[in-house]
Amino acid sequence: MGDIRKPTEHNMKRRSHTHDYSRSGYYHITISTAKALYQPLGQMAGQLDKPDGDSDAPHVVLSPLGQMVEQELRESIQRYYPMLEVMDYVVMPEHIHFLLAAHRDIVSMSGKPTHLGLVIAGFKYGCNKRYWAMIGKAIPAKAAPTPAPEPPATRPTVLGGSAPTPPTVLGGSAPTPPTVLGGSAAKLESPPLFDTGYCDVMPINEAQLATQRAYIRANPRNRLLRMSHRSWLQPQRMCVETHLSLRALKGYLQRECLAVQFNEEIWQDISGWLIVKDGMIYCDRYGSDELLRDRLLPVVCHRKDARLHDEQLQRCLEAAGHGTVMVSARIAKREQEIMAAVQEKAYPVVVVADNGFPKIYHPSEDKQERCAAGKLLLLTPWKYHYRTSEEAITVAVCKTMNCIAQAICRQKDDWWM
Repeated sequence: MGDIRKPTEHNMKRRSHTHDYSRSGYYHITISTAKALYQPLGQMAGQLDKPDGDSDAPHVVLSPLGQMVEQELRESIQRYYPMLEVMDYVVMPEHIHFLLAAHRDIVSMSGKPTHLGLVIAGFKYGCNKRYWAMIGKAIPAKAAPTPAPEPPATRPTVLGGSAPTPPTVLGGSAPTPPTVLGGSAAKLESPPLFDTGYCDVMPINEAQLATQRAYIRANPRNRLLRMSHRSWLQPQRMCVETHLSLRALKGYLQRECLAVQFNEEIWQDISGWLIVKDGMIYCDRYGSDELLRDRLLPVVCHRKDARLHDEQLQRCLEAAGHGTVMVSARIAKREQEIMAAVQEKAYPVVVVADNGFPKIYHPSEDKQERCAAGKLLLLTPWKYHYRTSEEAITVAVCKTMNCIAQAICRQKDDWWM
């Protein structure tokens, strides 16, 4: 009998099993509205060419619901938990981001230790109470927040702590109903405003904290950027032919890899991850495919050519200066250095990524801006698969991407010699 277990479904709403969520620290929280609602919190507005701080810079015009959620964020959490501070936040049309600072261990107004899950549950219930009043629906009998307890945890080295118990419910009095809420939620029986669960990210040093704060503040601009370049700034599936067959790739790996680096079991894993149609390998893309119409050359560095690194770098810069687009998986350090030098001169590049694009994919702000400007194209031959940060890619996977880079360019990697 075959393995009847379902594959693990990885998501961003699972809590860390090594962190005590009653302890002090920083938490970047993301909460999405219910899937049945269509952008109930507001609409995008503004212009991309206006700087932050300008009245017409990218921003969200909040609906009455969005204004209510913003008020709850600004006032309710700290009212019930004085040790908590909402440092940065943004209310987007269908989700909210906020950076929550726990300046000391979390306790309720009665002085009982509690944890982050109950804080978020109380916040969501307070918003739901006001939402139900706004749409004229009764509060469900079993609507009070009763989340599952946070997992027990060992104390981490960076964030601080104590233990848990529920608060009194957050939430203010109900305002008068708005004229437009969007979606068909009012037809449902006391629908919730928010989706179940939430996502948390815990920055563990000043650099990560600064990155999370910048991400929150840049959300409206990044959304408007994606809306303005819709076909470029969202993954396009199976749209780039590599002209490389599975059979040819297997032969390449057999020639290039040592026996311990490649065998039938490794091949089964690799071929199962690749995006394949009719025996040919394809790539998903993020960015403009216009770069693929230019002359393409692969950037692959080998140890045996280390003494010629400066020469290879110079040849790549010369080619890029004449309109050629460099293509690389950026695996070896020298490959990263060459691609960085090319990009520093504002020449466009194509990068072959080592994992697939998930359903919702947002690269860094820098990559997104370069993709929108037509200076960067991200390609991946892989289906998305969950991988922990400790999980290194294998030699066979690295050589697969180098082979695909050459196939896309239709040029061997020794062209510069």
